[in-house]
Amino acid sequence: MNSINTLLDGIVDLNMELSQEQQNQFIKYKRLLKEWNEKINITAITDDVEIDIKHFLDSLTPIATKLFDGRKKIIDIGTGGGFPGLPLKIFNKELQVTLLDSLNKRITFLNEVIKELELNNIEAIHGRAEELGRTEIYREQYDICVSRAVASLNTLSEYCMPFVKVGGYFISMKGEDVENELKESEKGIETLGGRIIKKQLVKIPKSDIIHSLIIIEKIKETPTKYPRGGGKPKKNPL
Repeated sequence: MNSINTLLDGIVDLNMELSQEQQNQFIKYKRLLKEWNEKINITAITDDVEIDIKHFLDSLTPIATKLFDGRKKIIDIGTGGGFPGLPLKIFNKELQVTLLDSLNKRITFLNEVIKELELNNIEAIHGRAEELGRTEIYREQYDICVSRAVASLNTLSEYCMPFVKVGGYFISMKGEDVENELKESEKGIETLGGRIIKKQLVKIPKSDIIHSLIIIEKIKETPTKYPRGGGKPKKNPL
């Protein structure tokens, strides 16, 4: 059985604890991640300790914002192997979670994890943020949009902000050095109906990695022309 000792040690540093059921869910999740990773490329991180630090503990750092308490409806854009949405769901059962990824084989994997872990109120959907963000079912329906996806903040904001309801938050999980990105994205975020509240630095336990949580509040509705289609958010950021 895969060990989650590093996760259990690190969770203490985050002032959190895991029940036996939650520990078992993380153990199963890790086993499935490693098994599936041999068939399809989900993650380059395959070492037990590295998975605990760079996937599980990193995914749990947004809990420090206190925004994930209680029954929140959240969407994780570009979730990949389920990060951070699945660990957040394991930690807080009350969260209603949507995991979105553009690769269908990852969605197949995530559905298997959801089934094995017997999680409720969580769905994995295959699609593109620039398309789903324009549909009534998903647009401005979420308390929080969270993303660990690799894209510049101005591009990511256009993908993510349309999902957030007014009064909700978009949380972008970034590296330590984000000052330039913040400056470059300020105007675009304003255009999309948001304002940057703060940059919260978090140290990932059991490592020397510092990450930033960029917290953006949605203060007014996103204009209907956003998100733009055809890859424009990436090619021509706001």
